[in-house]
Amino acid sequence: MAIRLGVIGCGGIAHAHAAAYQKLGDRVEFVACCDLVEEKAKNYAERFGCKKYYTDCYTMLKENELDAVSVCTWNSAHAECSIAALNAGCHVFCEKPMAMNTEEALAMKEAAEKNGKLLMIGFVRRHGSDAKMARQLIEDGELGEVYYAKATYLRRCGFPGGWFGDKSRSGGGPLIDLGVHVIDLSRYIMGNVKPVTVFGATFDKIGARSEVSLGADAWQSMTEAEKPIFTVEDLVTAMIRFENGAVLHVEASFNLNQKSDNLTDVSFYGDKAGYNLNNSELYTVMNNQLADIKIRGENNFHFERDFGREGKNFIDAIEGKATLLANADDGVELMRILDAIYESARTGKSVDIVR
Repeated sequence: MAIRLGVIGCGGIAHAHAAAYQKLGDRVEFVACCDLVEEKAKNYAERFGCKKYYTDCYTMLKENELDAVSVCTWNSAHAECSIAALNAGCHVFCEKPMAMNTEEALAMKEAAEKNGKLLMIGFVRRHGSDAKMARQLIEDGELGEVYYAKATYLRRCGFPGGWFGDKSRSGGGPLIDLGVHVIDLSRYIMGNVKPVTVFGATFDKIGARSEVSLGADAWQSMTEAEKPIFTVEDLVTAMIRFENGAVLHVEASFNLNQKSDNLTDVSFYGDKAGYNLNNSELYTVMNNQLADIKIRGENNFHFERDFGREGKNFIDAIEGKATLLANADDGVELMRILDAIYESARTGKSVDIVR
């Protein structure tokens, strides 16, 4: 029997969710969708075959017997919509970041547990072949003790516009939008290690840079702002210390005066070898000589392919065929990290993560 599906929020990322579900054929039935903008909901329903469309998620949940819901709204609505769907008896696939803060994330987790439903968080990078390879290398001891990692997601001119610059809806800038991906990816590859202390700094020196063309291939919000809004940071840098003593250095920007248009790089450093995720290369010593070892095969991240894997993991888990690769606990830990970084940036002091 097909999983009866609803979608809340019909913007750009909701189209990626639909494409992933479509790959599963008759295992999924698109029943209803919802967006604050009626025309957007109508167009989404027509494109993906939803039988009904709404502008209010509570009405959608009340009038339809749904098994699962994808929450693809702006960040400030993640908690409310996810909790509403969970309370309506639906499993939920909520886009990243999980919420606006740890308090909201914990409320979402509690709602999932109370209703006995799955709550998956959209950490798509966990589903990449690159993540699988790196995690396996560390588990097999090829790197030895991993004590340091670097995660970079820097854009030269990459503010997506729309609600992404409105802190009241986004919760922040490149940290909560881009940094969340590489922080979670690094933590996952390192064995889901728990963070204990954070020091971070944020900057707003360039702003939206909206007068500069992003190019045809840039990711841009489908939400049109009445006027340019930019009340978030344009750069964040942070050091995260984990309970096993390892440290992660992370950088993320919407706009930064660097050479590369888009620099995404993740590396891990152990006492036996280092590993670069982007190049699939090991850096070690052999016969008392420095050695760079290229690992061949499918070791990359591919958005469409891996989003398909993510959607399949959600449906497989609902059917009892798999466990979630990114669950509510993972989302809560990331919110703790994000909250701590923003608090450290505000105070200029390191912040201990208290549970």
